[in-house]
Amino acid sequence: MNRKLKVGVVGVGALGRHHTRLYRESSNADLIGVYDANLETAQKIANEFETKVFASIEELAEECEGLSIAVPATLHHKIAVPLLKMKKHILIEKPLAATVQEAGELVALAEENSVVLEVGHTERYNPAMSFIDSNIADVRFIEARRLAPYPPQRPGSYPRGTEVGVVTDLMIHDLEIILHIVKSNVEKVEAAGIPVLSETEDIANARITFKNGCVANVTASRVYDRSLRRMLIYQSDAYIALDYNDITGYVCTKEDGAIVKNIVPVIDRNALQDELENFIKNALTAIETGEIPELKVSGKKGLEALRLAVKITEEIHKHNSNYKLNDSMKSSISYF
Repeated sequence: MNRKLKVGVVGVGALGRHHTRLYRESSNADLIGVYDANLETAQKIANEFETKVFASIEELAEECEGLSIAVPATLHHKIAVPLLKMKKHILIEKPLAATVQEAGELVALAEENSVVLEVGHTERYNPAMSFIDSNIADVRFIEARRLAPYPPQRPGSYPRGTEVGVVTDLMIHDLEIILHIVKSNVEKVEAAGIPVLSETEDIANARITFKNGCVANVTASRVYDRSLRRMLIYQSDAYIALDYNDITGYVCTKEDGAIVKNIVPVIDRNALQDELENFIKNALTAIETGEIPELKVSGKKGLEALRLAVKITEEIHKHNSNYKLNDSMKSSISYF
């Protein structure tokens, strides 16, 4: 199909602004307009990228074939349901929804209406991922750390992402990647975490044991002094080290009784741009053929990542309850 996809953006805060910019720059997209609950913000972004502000999501959707949803997770279900019923193709930022039940409803609606539903796990488009996909075999152990500074305050709302805990906000990126790499069901989850500046957990650690014997140790924090995103993937004969921030990595293998280190060949690319272009291509394919192509991070995969994130959060709450940590944490929250 030699034409552009008519697209719109719902929610043009920090991330939605980038969606708008990249759609405007894409040769495969026709940016129809934007919507935001804050009219001033919407108009500012519309002026910057020479597009139109719509008075309602429904009015924007009427003129679009595909939409990005970049609003707080607690609003994902409310906004996405009517769009899916309108048979619109959707790219929705992670997490897919605030609850597993809501996420499951979105997946079912997408299937019922034969539309593309993709989830914005942008890390899967990180240039380092292509190396992982072609170089993993019998993964035995994974160590993942994702640390970030506390997000800035939003006028009249929570700091970005803190409407949910750090597991669903940040750790879920690594959980989706780990599920993709290991390809085995989860057998056991142990977890701990505490709030520091939020009402929800700001730092968390989980140990996930899979039925094939692989173990993943995952840490996430949004109260660190800088950004850090690293993963170590251990196999029986080698390990891969990746830095998602620097987009660098290396592979260590055993050769003649010694460890040999080789740099991972990675070509730097804009992961969000690749994600949006992939969404555009998939939506156009669905429109042309009537069939949904294979999606890199489908609604179903987003649902599975959320399901694991919720399980980890439940284990954190059990841990805190068992050790009677809840009262002391509440007092520490009120201190800030």
